[in-house]
Amino acid sequence: MTQTDQDGPFLTPPASADLLPPPQAQRGDRWRAAWRSMVLGRWPLLALAILVLVSGMALFGPILAPHDPNRQNIITRLEAPMQADRNGEVKFVLGSDGMGRDVLSRLLYGARISLLVGIASIAIGGTLGVAGGLVSGYYGGWIDDVIMRLGDIQLAFPFILMSILFLVVLGQGVTNLILVLGIGQWVTYARIVRAQVFSLREKEFVEAARALGARDLSIMFGSILPNVMGPLTVIASFNVASVILAEASLSFLGLGVPETVPAWGSMLAESRDTLMANKWWLAFFPGIAIVLTVLAFNIMGDWLRDFLDPRLKENR
Repeated sequence: MTQTDQDGPFLTPPASADLLPPPQAQRGDRWRAAWRSMVLGRWPLLALAILVLVSGMALFGPILAPHDPNRQNIITRLEAPMQADRNGEVKFVLGSDGMGRDVLSRLLYGARISLLVGIASIAIGGTLGVAGGLVSGYYGGWIDDVIMRLGDIQLAFPFILMSILFLVVLGQGVTNLILVLGIGQWVTYARIVRAQVFSLREKEFVEAARALGARDLSIMFGSILPNVMGPLTVIASFNVASVILAEASLSFLGLGVPETVPAWGSMLAESRDTLMANKWWLAFFPGIAIVLTVLAFNIMGDWLRDFLDPRLKENR
């Protein structure tokens, strides 16, 4: 397109939008920057490898498990790791427990419970907390008071004691465990979202959406929510680790998953009676699985916090 003045025709400079890279290129640049940050940090890369390993255990546990995790055999009880039988064959790579069950198979199946409980609980708690925080921060007033007072009441009770109380009433089960742990997490998300909404609800883009006739739900979930996803992602990564620890603690106390379902916490509980007999592998392998998984989620949470915070870019 040309325009004419006294000096003759000249080209119109391109619009600023034409100078921006396409969205696909921007996403590719973000992924490359994230990968480069993980490689340079080393620890996040190691944490990612651990999480990929645990996820593989959870997904392919039934295929990788050499034995039925609930199959009992008193004759082969308490066999040490890599112990060969009379024929020179190693049946239990990580040993067997007090009921003759394969520790490796139970460890593989236990990864499914830990990840399922952790991710599903965070999904429930995050959904409830985000919805409550958006409504509380956007409308304020008595709605804000009611939602925040409910959160204060829940925080007044120790989380583990409240979980024990509800599980005693509801009974054991993976579904009940997920519901109890999920409901216990919503306050954290509600408080964070509420604080972010307070600072965003008077911004120009929110006022522009109101002027265009957008409804409150559209503004909350379409305009405000995408701007608070960064902090929520970081908090969720930390909370997955805390929920996995809570699940292991409740299973250790006998209030988590049923005895027929292999879980890392219940494996630790079953090892209490045999630790004095120097059967170290019964507590070591599920214990190290819990420690590495929780540590990996915490390291990823630290990395996400540093990577998503623009104020830390210069330090990186």
